[in-house]
Amino acid sequence: MMLSLGHAVLAMLHVICCAMCAMVEIAREIRGGQSYMLDAMHIRLLRWATTSAAVSLLVQLALSLLGLEEAFGTVHKENEEKELTWREDEGKTKLVPLLPQSKGHKTDGPTKKFTMEEVATHNKKDDLWMIVDGMAYDVTRYVDKHPGGALPMENMAGKDCTDVFANYHAAKVYKNMLPCYYVGEVSDYKVYPHVADFRHVRQELLRRGLFETDMRYYWKQATWHALLFFGALYMSLGGASTAVRMAGAAVMGIFWQQLAGIGHDLGHSGVTHVFWKDHLIGSIMASLMGLSTCWWKRNHNTHHVVCNSVEHDPDIQHMPILAVTPRVFAKPYWSTYYTKWVSMDAAAKVLVGNQHFVFYPMMALARFNLYVQSWIQLFSKERLHYRKVEMCAMTLYCCWVVKLATSMPTWLEVLGWLLTSHAVAGLLHVQIVISHWAMHTYHGHAYNDETDDWYITQLKTTMNVDTHPMLDFVHIGLQFQIEHHLYPRLPRHNLRKARELVQEVCKKHDIHYHEPGFFQANIETMQALYRTALNAKESQKGSHGFYESAIWDGMKLAG
Repeated sequence: MMLSLGHAVLAMLHVICCAMCAMVEIAREIRGGQSYMLDAMHIRLLRWATTSAAVSLLVQLALSLLGLEEAFGTVHKENEEKELTWREDEGKTKLVPLLPQSKGHKTDGPTKKFTMEEVATHNKKDDLWMIVDGMAYDVTRYVDKHPGGALPMENMAGKDCTDVFANYHAAKVYKNMLPCYYVGEVSDYKVYPHVADFRHVRQELLRRGLFETDMRYYWKQATWHALLFFGALYMSLGGASTAVRMAGAAVMGIFWQQLAGIGHDLGHSGVTHVFWKDHLIGSIMASLMGLSTCWWKRNHNTHHVVCNSVEHDPDIQHMPILAVTPRVFAKPYWSTYYTKWVSMDAAAKVLVGNQHFVFYPMMALARFNLYVQSWIQLFSKERLHYRKVEMCAMTLYCCWVVKLATSMPTWLEVLGWLLTSHAVAGLLHVQIVISHWAMHTYHGHAYNDETDDWYITQLKTTMNVDTHPMLDFVHIGLQFQIEHHLYPRLPRHNLRKARELVQEVCKKHDIHYHEPGFFQANIETMQALYRTALNAKESQKGSHGFYESAIWDGMKLAG
């Protein structure tokens, strides 16, 4: 009798756990005297694994560079039917009806008409409507079942969700689910010229077959990660000197930073394009990465929908330690993500006032905070996918990292190994925050008119990082944050192609497209933190007991 999928996954985690723990335990047992290296057999084993990964990677890269790989992707004919549109299922492009109507979901009687203003009144969790392609849908009863969490839906309540819906959902969702919630048409629905052009970009990407994942890219990625992982183990466990073992720790940090790119792709269903497959793979990968996919999805999906919103985006809510803009402490606000009030107090004034001095040290240690956030999410009462799998995977990660670190010959090296590996992995956190922290922030919700629709909001709040194509692998796709935010299910290896099309639309409509180099992006981020720090130092205690910035006084026309 075959094991269930869940049992098979748990069994796999158990085997991996035993293998890793046994390897590290062997390393600890055979050490002795003045030599801290593994014996010859284990050195050869790790060296063989590292060398094999390197050779395999070189062969794959050579095939690509020499043009010996077959072209990938199906290019389709132009769609000339206005009633049809390109969508994708599991990455495969399909030409489907723009306004699908499944059997069994047809409405009787005349079609009801609503205005945008009427739909906007249904903007609460217990009364939640949305607009997709000019049609109104009452999705109230589905909110708590939403695989991406309730928060993205709550933040889009009463809004035109056409673009966010298209970029997060497959064709089958349009066909099988949307008709169940249909309530009528929106009589005054309109599409702005720049929005039509950005939608055309998505149609062109679909027509060219660029939403389909080229798995050869991920085979290369898997080989590259194997090289880093086994190389890190080889140097950490077999190193004859402290320098070599610390180099192993640094390589492990690079492995974690690079692996986060795969986790990011999986979190957006951008690898297999099947929700449960990508989620399950991501959950299992927590055994190597130490981060919860469940936590990541809740946090990151919300961030994408409300990018740089003071009240709603968790990625800019770091008080009392950091503030990316004076708007964060201009007045007390209610965080819908953390469900608590956030305000400036005496401690926050000191910490935020000096944030530009501690920014990089904090990024070096930020991974430890993500461990805590992951476990908090897994122990929460929220409905989560693969909770037990992730708990087992996270436990496994803790076991092998602790055992590997404590296999160092002295406690000083144990601490050094942990700090070095996590500090190097901190590059990931720098890469993430520079994409948004120096960009536009706002209060409340966007998506109100042509000045803050889906595309304009993402372009205002997001920057790219100008990168040479040969260095794309270093940035794990985060250098194309604009294209990723506009079309989040687009596979990472096709983002550079999307960039060309997006830039053309921005140039046509005179929309700012921000793309500094990596070091300039860091400078702009530090400048934003410095300006905010100065404002924090000048904040004064208001009559309500909280500190207020001069910006809040100006907004109230005070002083």
